[in-house]
Amino acid sequence: MRIAIATVQVPFIKGGAEILCDMLKDELIKRGHKAEIISIPFKWYPPEQLENCMMMGRMMDLSETNGEKIDLVIATKFPAYYVKHDNKVMWLMHQHRQAYDLWGTQYGDLQNFENGEEIRDLIRECDNKYIKEYKKVFTIAGQTTKRLKEFNGIDSITLYHPPLNYEKLHCESYGDYVFYASRIDPIKRQILLVEAAKYLKTDAKIVIAGSGSKSELELIDKTIKENHLEKKVTMAGFISEEEKINYYANCLGIYFGAYNEDYGYITLEGFFAEKPVIVHKDAGGPLEFVEDGFNGYVIDSDPKLIAEKIDHLYENRKEAEKLGKNGRQSLIEKHMDWDYVIDQLLN
Repeated sequence: MRIAIATVQVPFIKGGAEILCDMLKDELIKRGHKAEIISIPFKWYPPEQLENCMMMGRMMDLSETNGEKIDLVIATKFPAYYVKHDNKVMWLMHQHRQAYDLWGTQYGDLQNFENGEEIRDLIRECDNKYIKEYKKVFTIAGQTTKRLKEFNGIDSITLYHPPLNYEKLHCESYGDYVFYASRIDPIKRQILLVEAAKYLKTDAKIVIAGSGSKSELELIDKTIKENHLEKKVTMAGFISEEEKINYYANCLGIYFGAYNEDYGYITLEGFFAEKPVIVHKDAGGPLEFVEDGFNGYVIDSDPKLIAEKIDHLYENRKEAEKLGKNGRQSLIEKHMDWDYVIDQLLN
């Protein structure tokens, strides 16, 4: 089949959504299909620009290209899932969350614009209308499925997938540091882990990898310097896949501080590397995988509690190993493989 993957991308920014589309394309090609990613540029400000992006999504013509029919469209993100096609399936990563669960929160900005409420209502109206065109709606996580039902009254099927290079992730040792690799952003809450370093009683250390928000990086740097945490916290910056795999292989455990995450590759990466994962009670998607005391810890978003769990793992390496192995086994039981994903999307 000739399959188009419809998505959007903020120019010069590549994150989990873009990686997932790349993986999906590669997996389809491995199975003999012709696949291509069709991406439209996305800009969310000012709100009027959102309307332009929505129109672009609806106006895309993916019926054929160069005289050859496109057999199937797999749509993934707002507003690319507004695309018209007579044979399309949705594998929803997430909607425009500013119009949904992030509306009115510290992580939302749409409500700050004069016409924000009007744009929010337009997004919800169009989502309700155009998502119902799909005969099959899948999501990448139970959190996304729940949100789609709660706000739009639309049923969907959760379809999990493994992270990039999952087959290369492994465990070599349970070292002296907790690892967190993610885009630096307020909603990812790296600052909580940095603040936890102030309360560590053991020689455990923290390694944070990633690039992103300049203001958040400045806040982290200020916190480290003011509290003399230079020997406790390492900011590794942008790292390669090989470096990331090595960090996972030798860390004590994984911290994932994101708020209300849709899916959370970090949880899965941690478990494939047989490491326990620490998340918060408002983590969202990761709570579909992390079971408190079985394969990690689910705690309040309190730096002191984070420090307590890190110290506990540092002093109980055997428990860290047990939790990590439980994590890997739990993914195997959830059909975390691409053969299952492709079969569901195409059939």
